[in-house]
Amino acid sequence: MMKVHQGRILIVDDNSVNIVIVEKILRQDGFVHIDSTTDAKAVREMYLEHHYDAILLDVHMPEMNGFEVMEQLLEDHPNDYLPILVLTADHSPETRHLALSSGAKDFISKPFERVEVLFRVRNLVEVRMLHKSLLESREHLEQKVRERTRQLYEAQIKLIECLGKAAEYRDTDTGMHVVRMSHASALLARQMGLSEEECEIILHASPMHDIGKIAIPDDVLLKQGKLDSKEWQTMKTHAEVGAEILGHYDSRLMEVAAIIAKTHHERWDGKGYPQGLKGEEIPLYTRIVSVCDVFDALTSNRPYKVAWPVAKALDYLKDNSGTQFDPQVVQEFVAILDQVLDIRQQFPDQQAELQH
Repeated sequence: MMKVHQGRILIVDDNSVNIVIVEKILRQDGFVHIDSTTDAKAVREMYLEHHYDAILLDVHMPEMNGFEVMEQLLEDHPNDYLPILVLTADHSPETRHLALSSGAKDFISKPFERVEVLFRVRNLVEVRMLHKSLLESREHLEQKVRERTRQLYEAQIKLIECLGKAAEYRDTDTGMHVVRMSHASALLARQMGLSEEECEIILHASPMHDIGKIAIPDDVLLKQGKLDSKEWQTMKTHAEVGAEILGHYDSRLMEVAAIIAKTHHERWDGKGYPQGLKGEEIPLYTRIVSVCDVFDALTSNRPYKVAWPVAKALDYLKDNSGTQFDPQVVQEFVAILDQVLDIRQQFPDQQAELQH
């Protein structure tokens, strides 16, 4: 049996004699999957269930003609290759033109001639099978591309986590600050109505905010006590250095990470660095991360300070709302404080517990 004979065929004709004749021709040739109906209104559901490789369709039927059937199928399956062979005793150019414009791919003339029926049906089934094979191949390739894209995205996330922790390890002993502030940032983004996709981006991009600190000398980064003017200028370079490290990749995730790295020390009142951005000139991602970053830093031990109590850190955010921080972001952060503290409990530093 040839592969083409595995094709599924539907014969639609209000005259049952015609159905018997065509079905006999096809079965003698080796076709085995043949359905038929004298009810044109049944074609819609039958095609939806079986997706036939050839539909042999009479055009002149009483309750619903073949042109109406084709119109219905095209409406339901606009992107499909509809394998329709029109059965007709009307050889007028007008009928043929109308059939072709309505979606027919070929014609079988009545009365039926065996060889013509077989060649036309075989040809159409072969084209239909090729079409389905190409669709399957395309879907397979698209699936491979999706899988590869997912793998690359996961690799980017893992790279960001590693680099973010590497930068944090230079500043603390455990590197858990970036884990806490990134989860808090995603939580706050969701509270502010950002989409799940944006929340995921901020979750994975925010740990890179301080990556530029890997370029800061230890005697400045780890100094216990206030930095002098020169040391402070050196420390401030980490924002632009971080953006430089992250800003050359064709990736939305890395793009957002670079934006956050460059702008996370900007202030709502325009007195921040490095660009002196003001108010909503500062990206919303950054305004969210800044609040979460500062709160977690204040409530964590650092070489130059002990952890602040939660109440004191919260007062700092409120006191600096409208100057250092976006007031709305602070307000929404306060609303989810209990959830932020839960994150702290999930990812504690080893050296000290949070003071209450």
